Amino acid sequence: MTRSTVALQLCLLVGERKRTDRPPRTEQSERNLGKRARHCSRCLHERNFMISRKSRGFSLLELMIVVFIGVTITAISVIALMPLFNRAHIDSAYDTTLAAMRNARHLAITQSHQYYVNFVPAVLPTPAQIVITYQPPAIGVGPLPPQQLVMSYSLPQDINFTAMAGLPATAPDSFGAGLVAIDFGQQLGAGSLQYVSFMPDGSSQDNLGNYNSGILYMARTGDTVYSSRAITVWGATGRIRGWRLYQTGAGTWVQQ
Repeated sequence: MTRSTVALQLCLLVGERKRTDRPPRTEQSERNLGKRARHCSRCLHERNFMISRKSRGFSLLELMIVVFIGVTITAISVIALMPLFNRAHIDSAYDTTLAAMRNARHLAITQSHQYYVNFVPAVLPTPAQIVITYQPPAIGVGPLPPQQLVMSYSLPQDINFTAMAGLPATAPDSFGAGLVAIDFGQQLGAGSLQYVSFMPDGSSQDNLGNYNSGILYMARTGDTVYSSRAITVWGATGRIRGWRLYQTGAGTWVQQ
């Protein structure tokens, strides 16, 4: 008898013994098996239900709740940031006007020609504008040629050249009394001029060769007086200054 044959017989004896040692199934054991089978079936059903629900995605109610929360957060953010947006508009218009005037003076000096900066208040639907023109020199003793357009700037729709009620009586550089929005031609006795003209020497003059000093006010339409900005020009030197109104006492102009 070989070793493999002996091993096979031993395995058969052990298996037969296990089968004979196993207790017979009772009614109680059958009920337990039934309970376990029903429990497993219920677990499998719940698992399949959860998997199918996940595969369906979000319900309409869940989606509406998420959209409502997003819209609410956006509305709150816009309301909180609105003052910053309004201030950005007036600051942008102020910076544009200041840069346009300084650029025109720089061109007059570097090119040895006369440059005009004209200020056009807003007339709906046209916004306020800054128009820079170049005056070609006369040929011989003839008349001056027509002015040529160099650049035109449009300010934001809600910004205008305006002197709002409540401005301090003491104007920047003591030009005027804060009543006229575009008030150049100070002390010339010819009324308010709506332009400045820079000469090759850097000075600001009117069409008659007089030094043209004055002030320009701008503000955001419908806003408070403290949205006001001002720009002054000193005729003899062409010096340009920017000013902002601060809410201290009755209001104070501070040079920027």
